[in-house]
Amino acid sequence: MKGARVFRNPSINFLIKKTLERKEGVSSKTGSLVVNTGKYTGRSPHDKFIVDTPEIHDKINWGKVNVPISKESFAKLKSKIDVFFEKQKEVFIIDAQVGASKKHNIKVRVYCEFAYQALFATHLFRRLSQSQLKKFTQDLTVYCAPSVTSNPKSDGTNSEAFIVLNIHEKTILIGGSKYAGEIKKSVFSYMNYLLPQSDVFPMHCSANIESNGKTTALFFGLSGTGKTTLSADPDRSLIGDDEHGWGQDGVFNFEGGCYAKCIRLKRESEPQIWVAIRRKGALLENVVLEKNGDLFTRLILSLIP
Repeated sequence: MKGARVFRNPSINFLIKKTLERKEGVSSKTGSLVVNTGKYTGRSPHDKFIVDTPEIHDKINWGKVNVPISKESFAKLKSKIDVFFEKQKEVFIIDAQVGASKKHNIKVRVYCEFAYQALFATHLFRRLSQSQLKKFTQDLTVYCAPSVTSNPKSDGTNSEAFIVLNIHEKTILIGGSKYAGEIKKSVFSYMNYLLPQSDVFPMHCSANIESNGKTTALFFGLSGTGKTTLSADPDRSLIGDDEHGWGQDGVFNFEGGCYAKCIRLKRESEPQIWVAIRRKGALLENVVLEKNGDLFTRLILSLIP
């Protein structure tokens, strides 16, 4: 990245400004940021791979979900991404934490091609203090370069898109897809590998707790089944809306923001989410805007800080 201007942990306002300047998105009437992720408006499970190395081979349940890819293919894709970032005029880097637990957390560094993806990482992962950032050392590195595509024949992939987790090298490569959710889910995959070795159960669920702190409720379900909606209860405190760990000290959130599907969203049934996605700085993917700049909530994925 010798010739690039590198923006490391910039402010939210700066990332919003950059997203608009670079024409990556537009601002809604209420100040939320609206971006279009193009061909991929959701995760691409058939383009997800785990690098098969001797160190982790016997610890992975290989199959249709955990699909192996060779070290050689990973090296080719990593080289493509390295060359790409070297040629960029601007690169955005976000340092953050995954895991609210003091014992069970990792530090993540995310290299982003687009400013809005850096905003996504800033909102979604857990933010660090300035003193923590000064002594930051990452446990996992994510390279997100949607403009980099793969060649299925020579790279060992299924399409132009690829999401590759190399557990041994603690590296994630994302290319071909602008859908920011690939960032969060690939990191979640790494946590799914890591935490059970410390007797922590990683869970795809939302969670909230009574105001007195006595009773925790977990809501399990596939994406779009209502986890975020059910956990956003005005009479209970939200722990998190999607990814959690359950260890000896209880349930803890992996993330710091919420990522809500807002299809057919109504103020009456989901008032907290309705208000949140209209806040300045909220990030909305694949939203249809009315002519007056208001939100038309037919198909929305929103990231709420």
